Amino acid sequence: MKKNELERRLQRVAPHTRPRPDLEQYSTPAVVAADMLFTAFSFGDIGGREVVDLGCGSGILAIGAALLGATRVTGIEVDPEAVGDAQRNIAEAGVEVEVIEEDVGRADLRADTVIMNPPFGAQRRNADRPFLEAAVRIAPRVYSLHNARTVGFLHTMVAAMDAEVFFQKSYKFEIPHMFEFHDRKKKEIEVALLCIRSLDVTK
Repeated sequence: MKKNELERRLQRVAPHTRPRPDLEQYSTPAVVAADMLFTAFSFGDIGGREVVDLGCGSGILAIGAALLGATRVTGIEVDPEAVGDAQRNIAEAGVEVEVIEEDVGRADLRADTVIMNPPFGAQRRNADRPFLEAAVRIAPRVYSLHNARTVGFLHTMVAAMDAEVFFQKSYKFEIPHMFEFHDRKKKEIEVALLCIRSLDVTK
């Protein structure tokens, strides 16, 4: 599947029906999701791999991984309503993805690759840290989106987890007016994709 075809397929994924501000449930734009997944695919970390999507939300990254030929895809999501949204989108996409209602910090599983768009910490400082810790524990390769302003700090955090950022790129991420505390119709922020590999030789 070509990247533009994947993007078209992902544009059909419905967003959260009732997004929660405390969980920072902003849907990943299809154009960003497709490029992120193709980046992971180009490094050999999607096709034929077992993939976990931490905080899978309405399922766009998990669905994309399945479309790109992952052998097994699992989504972890703490919000029961988002689990329902993901399951409906998965059925509509006609792919096989298991969605587990669970806090990412308690997820007890192993995989080849983790993909995720965790909270950026706008509502709760360092909200992405438990996601990164879980991701590095679960898989030797991690592809994760973060607020670009925190990249320096995240490099230090990743190094402390016996891992390293081996590739990085940025995107413009448009956040629409979704919650009552938003004071603009939309806001554009710079988002960094961090591609992380574990330095633990036992993984």
